[in-house]
Amino acid sequence: MGSRARGSTRAADRERPGAQQLRADGTRIELQVPEEAAGTRLDSFLADPLGSRARAQALIDASRVRVDGRARPKRHVVQGGERVEIEAPAVTVSAPDSSEVPFAVFYEDEDLIVVDKPAGVVVHPARGHRSGTLAQALEARGAAGGEPWRAGIVHRLDRDTSGLLVVAKSEFIHQALKEELARRELRREYLTLVEGRPEARSGVIDAPIGRHRRDRVLMSIDTDEPREARTHFELERALAHATLLRVVLETGRTHQIRVHMQAIGHPVCGDPLYGQPHIYGLERQFLHAARLAFGHPVTGEPVDVTSPLPEDLLRGLARAEAGEV
Repeated sequence: MGSRARGSTRAADRERPGAQQLRADGTRIELQVPEEAAGTRLDSFLADPLGSRARAQALIDASRVRVDGRARPKRHVVQGGERVEIEAPAVTVSAPDSSEVPFAVFYEDEDLIVVDKPAGVVVHPARGHRSGTLAQALEARGAAGGEPWRAGIVHRLDRDTSGLLVVAKSEFIHQALKEELARRELRREYLTLVEGRPEARSGVIDAPIGRHRRDRVLMSIDTDEPREARTHFELERALAHATLLRVVLETGRTHQIRVHMQAIGHPVCGDPLYGQPHIYGLERQFLHAARLAFGHPVTGEPVDVTSPLPEDLLRGLARAEAGEV
């Protein structure tokens, strides 16, 4: 295998910490809570594996969920290492042919795939998105590892964030990549256009993130459920009223970059939740996962993949450069 991968080969026509699945047999599912999910409510933790938070709550209320052998209420806060047993049929979803979901393959070998996800594609099946997800398309392509609905995906991107994801083809590779991620040896770089100009050309935002105190759709540094979050940034290009930043994640909380940029007074341009939507003609947040770099789990060779800004973000950047709001 070559040590670096930067080309592009098209494969198609163009928000919670996960559990380690220990067992799934018929109507019984057994999960283990990973350390990064510690502090999450039980019903929220089970929303992904069960398809929705409402279904999780119904099963908890029916005493069909046990934590380390004991029934717990919905509000129970899970801890790393706990075992959760669920008596319920596994959620099934249709797996479309990969050609039905647009994505590009930027690197592939017998162990893993690095894909480029366009904006608008949902990564995992969830409430309101039972089909047409990237995970289902990747499963059809041979991806595997982790919980069945994750199809080997090691980390996630928001629906309207574009860019690179690394995907395993086996449980062994998935676990190895997750361990690299936990050791912070999997480098994730993003390009983002933010409003205004940060005072420093580079810096670290060290501010815990959790669910907003009042609006549970939002994440915030003003939270009763703080979890460690650190974001590194450096100036890529200074414009009149905006700044293009290169951002590196040290942790991977939901909406982390978007929340941290808002927290320092420079929200991501076009962000419908944390900033000004439609600024510079943007139809989504200006956020793109532009580079992944990691050691190959089998060979140890460096894998370094980059993705250029997509056309919609290039148009927004051009408008920002021209001073056209």
